[in-house]
Amino acid sequence: MTSRIVAWAVLLFLPLPIVIVVLSSFTSAGYLSFPIEGVSLRWYAEFLGSADWLKVLGTSALLALIGALVSTGASFAAAWAVVRHGVPLGGSYETLLLTPLIFPHAAIGVIMIVTLAGLGWLGTFTGLVLVHCILTIPYAYRPVAAALRKADPALEEAAASLGARPWRIFWLVSLPAVRPGLVTSLLFSFIISFDEVTVTMFLVGPFVMTLPVQVFSEVLESASPIIAAVSAALVLFTSLMVFVLDRVIGIQFFVERD
Repeated sequence: MTSRIVAWAVLLFLPLPIVIVVLSSFTSAGYLSFPIEGVSLRWYAEFLGSADWLKVLGTSALLALIGALVSTGASFAAAWAVVRHGVPLGGSYETLLLTPLIFPHAAIGVIMIVTLAGLGWLGTFTGLVLVHCILTIPYAYRPVAAALRKADPALEEAAASLGARPWRIFWLVSLPAVRPGLVTSLLFSFIISFDEVTVTMFLVGPFVMTLPVQVFSEVLESASPIIAAVSAALVLFTSLMVFVLDRVIGIQFFVERD
C-alpha cells in the first residue's frame, strides 16, 4: 500500500512544474506569478506578434529540420554498413557513434567552442548545424539499427533472384522495411535538436539565436510571463510530436534493445 502511495505521489509530482508553467502563461499580470491573478491570452499574442521571437522560432525549426535530416541519413548509412555488411570492429564503431551521450554537454560545449573557432564557424548557423548533428546522431542511430536488424534479408535475396536490380531492391524492398525506424529517428532527432540548449548556449552569436537559448536569456534578464507562454508552447509541441510518433510508428523502435 505504501509503495503505491509513493508511486502515485511521484507520478503526480513529476508533471507539477510543467502544469505550473502552463497555468502561469495565462496570467493577466505583467510578471510571473502563481496562483495567477487573472486569465488572459495576452502573452501568447505577444509571442506570436513579436518579430524577434518568431525569428528565433524559425531559426530553431530550420536548424532542427536540417540536423534531423543529416543525422538520420548519416545514421542510416552507418547502420547499413554495420548491420548489413558487418564492417570490422562494428561494435566499436557503434560505441563511437554513441559517445555524445557519455560526455557532459558543458564539456562538449567548451570543446566545440575551440573546434568551431578554428573553422571560423563560431556563432554561425553552419556551426550550430554541425554540432546538432553530432548531438542527435546517437538518438538517430539506434532506431535505424534496430529496424535493420528486424528486417529479413531473405526478402532482398528473393528480389535479387527474380532479377531486380540493386537500386530497385534498395528502393522497393530494403527502404520500406526500415521506414518505421527512419521516421522514429527523424522525429526524435528533430525533438532533441529543437529543444537543445546546454551546448547551443556556448555557440550562439549576435547573428544567430535559437528559441530555447532565447528563453534561457530572458529568464536571466526578466520575469516576463511571455517566458511561460513560450515554454508552454514548446511543451505542447514536443508532446504532440511524441504522441504522433507513438501513434504512427511506436516508440518501441527507440527504447527496445537491439
